[in-house]
Amino acid sequence: MSLLSTRRPTPAVRAGKGLAVAGLLLFTLFPAYWMLVSAFDARAGRGSSFVPAEPTLDHFEFVLTEGGFDVFLRNSVVVALVTVVVSSLLALLASVAVARFRFRFRTQVLLMVLVVQMVPLEALVIPLFVQVRDLGLLEQLLGLVVVYVALALPFGIWMLRGFVAAVPVELEEAAYLDGATWGRMFRSVLFPLVAPGLVATSIFSFITAWNEFLFAMTLLGAATENYTVAIGLRSFFGQFSNQWGAIMAASTLITLPVMIFFILVQRRLASGLTAGAVKG
Repeated sequence: MSLLSTRRPTPAVRAGKGLAVAGLLLFTLFPAYWMLVSAFDARAGRGSSFVPAEPTLDHFEFVLTEGGFDVFLRNSVVVALVTVVVSSLLALLASVAVARFRFRFRTQVLLMVLVVQMVPLEALVIPLFVQVRDLGLLEQLLGLVVVYVALALPFGIWMLRGFVAAVPVELEEAAYLDGATWGRMFRSVLFPLVAPGLVATSIFSFITAWNEFLFAMTLLGAATENYTVAIGLRSFFGQFSNQWGAIMAASTLITLPVMIFFILVQRRLASGLTAGAVKG
């Protein structure tokens, strides 16, 4: 018998692994299940039940009408989409520059990008607040977009740099020999090959812009008409009591776009993360 062969696990071991996995899934998914149950239960916050005791959609109706959550959703969609598009474009161009061109201070630029990723976000609140204030963009969605793009760029540049470096230079040279310009080569050769990495960075940018609270609260201040969903959720917490049904309904509305976006691009995300680790 080969030394590399392994014994098949016994039924007890398999059962133990199954129970461990089931327990982990239960521990992970139970909060989401409880959120959904409370969102559809008219007695949310007044009792405990594993199924809606009084099923209703009143919480969602209240959140989207009187709660003004439709405005918060619109603001978050605008901020997230603009952040994804701008950060992806800038990160792609920057990654091509650092991976394909040799220029002065190239190594220093890469190190600076890496250092920015290491800095805790809390340490950047005051410097970015001052910069946004000097630009005259406080309490505006544009100022929030500028900050989110700045936060997403370091990760995007490092991720896409690996994809660009993994593309053989010979493919680009072959395109040049066929008479293609740099723009045509970029569109027809380089861009399709780095598209999976672009999906991975887009997901990171989207989640950052959608769920972020600290910078949004600091930069938007009292401009309630520009609040995003992360700040809008806070409006259902009172000084002496909380509207648990509305909170859970709003939390469900916040979670759905992220889940849908992830489901649509999960295959490209998996291939993108593994391909980006090949060469960097």
